[in-house]
Amino acid sequence: RNVRKHHGKSPLVAVIDCGIKRSILNNLLKTGASVVVFPYNADFKEIMDISPDGVLISNGPGDPVMLKGTIQNVQKLMNHLPVYGICLGHQIVCLASGAKTYKLKFGHRGINHPVLDKKSGRVHITSQNHGFAVDVSGITKDFEVSQISLYDRTIEGVSHKSLPIKTVQYHPEAGPGPHDTVDFFMDFVNTLR
Repeated sequence: RNVRKHHGKSPLVAVIDCGIKRSILNNLLKTGASVVVFPYNADFKEIMDISPDGVLISNGPGDPVMLKGTIQNVQKLMNHLPVYGICLGHQIVCLASGAKTYKLKFGHRGINHPVLDKKSGRVHITSQNHGFAVDVSGITKDFEVSQISLYDRTIEGVSHKSLPIKTVQYHPEAGPGPHDTVDFFMDFVNTLR
């Protein structure tokens, strides 16, 4: 079990590493935050012991339902801290909230996927690499679908209606790829300040 620390200033972000890309860490550190990276199987107490200001669930490979322990820990974390998720992290947060996931017939792969932000009406060009999606019928009344794919109408982002919980299915760090959504990281850190 390898916990890695990256020192910045405030706030302190706990990252649950499900297969994190270095560019996600780099984008978090650019905001000035301190980051402590935990393995995917770190338990709730271990994470809470560092008194983080928020938690980011990273991207990673595979079927999200296989990460039962991570899902259970995220359920607990969501009751105590701001939680953001990217790609697999998005799916884990949705599963922790009671939603279901399914395997896409054709996965989303590439750096040119248009995603509609329902609140702003803007279309972002995103980088994607995933084979599973969140089933819209399982999204609870506490959450809203905030972003959708313009290719197949699958969920690309959710936000909790009253808690600081937000996820995206695509890769906002986009390295390589478009940088339309890199503000995801500053939005997260500003939520913690």
